[in-house]
Amino acid sequence: MARARETPVQINLNLSLPRDESTVTVARHVVRVSLCEIGVTEDCVADIEVALSEASTNVLRHSGPGDAYEVSCEMNDASCIIRVIDAGRGFDHASLGFGEADGTAEQGRGIQLMRSLVDSVRFESIPEDGTIVHLEKGLEFTERSLVARSRR
Repeated sequence: MARARETPVQINLNLSLPRDESTVTVARHVVRVSLCEIGVTEDCVADIEVALSEASTNVLRHSGPGDAYEVSCEMNDASCIIRVIDAGRGFDHASLGFGEADGTAEQGRGIQLMRSLVDSVRFESIPEDGTIVHLEKGLEFTERSLVARSRR
């Protein structure tokens, strides 16, 4: 009997959060639990968590006033795509994070760190309209994960 092809994993999360730095932890937790449940490796989960924290913190600190921000996350059996969306004033992202940050600096390393942890970091920023930080990372799964079992 031929084994039926299983439906690929597809999880879509949309969070609308108050514009408060304490909510970064909420977004991290929801994304972490979802990634762990489908069997993503701990190192891969940690990379995504840190990149999400940096993206969220940058948007909250640099995009200007507003009541809320959004985090959307799409996970499937290959990748995780995160968008951190803020309707603030936007910020000049073109020159951020390409050079070497001062290793002793308290700030200024976030974008460089994101670029080292995920496969793709993109910014959309429209002055007076807001900023979207896009993060994308290919997922690695444990041998016992739902995805690994469905590939056998």
